Amino acid sequence: MNTEKRTAIYRVLREHMPAPTTELRYKTPFELLVAVILSAQATDVSVNKATDLLYPVANTPEAVFKLGVNGLKKYIRTIGLYNTKAENIIKTCRILVEDHGSVVPRTREELEALPGVGRKTANVILNTAFGEPTIAVDTHIFRVANRTGLAKGKTPLEVEKRLVRMTPDEFKKDAHHWLILHGRYVCKARKPLCYECPIIEYCEFKKKVTA
Repeated sequence: MNTEKRTAIYRVLREHMPAPTTELRYKTPFELLVAVILSAQATDVSVNKATDLLYPVANTPEAVFKLGVNGLKKYIRTIGLYNTKAENIIKTCRILVEDHGSVVPRTREELEALPGVGRKTANVILNTAFGEPTIAVDTHIFRVANRTGLAKGKTPLEVEKRLVRMTPDEFKKDAHHWLILHGRYVCKARKPLCYECPIIEYCEFKKKVTA
């Protein structure tokens, strides 16, 4: 895909979503961090239902840590892998309190050192909480990037590196949200809504779906 076509795709997505953001509900970087950890192999809807109950009770590293693993599980047991996630979140809270003054760190290295935080989660925090031009590649973005030809790769890391390298600077800050929302609602896995797609004329997917 050439630069002109790639730029056109982002321009159209920007026209349709001028202020894209995550669908996870949060008010602070810490709340976002917890929500993103919970969102692994879970829907944003299910995470929001859990955090809507959790955050009025505990929404700081100290408060969540005081709940303990069992106390936290009561709020997140409807989410997949909640046992492991509860343990990771409590460990992360302890590290935040003891090593970071209860503040979510702003570097990839420090974020990835937190239990339950991998490269994708770190990228989400850096981008959404702190406005860094990172691109977190989840299943939606991996699919959209490969299917459209925007940035092909065999692994999420390959796709991420190509997206970062090939995305014009003016679009990098919002590219993550544009692509994830496009993948979630239009360029779906089983049956993409090509007939409703605003970027169809620039998409290089050969098996476009008709209504």
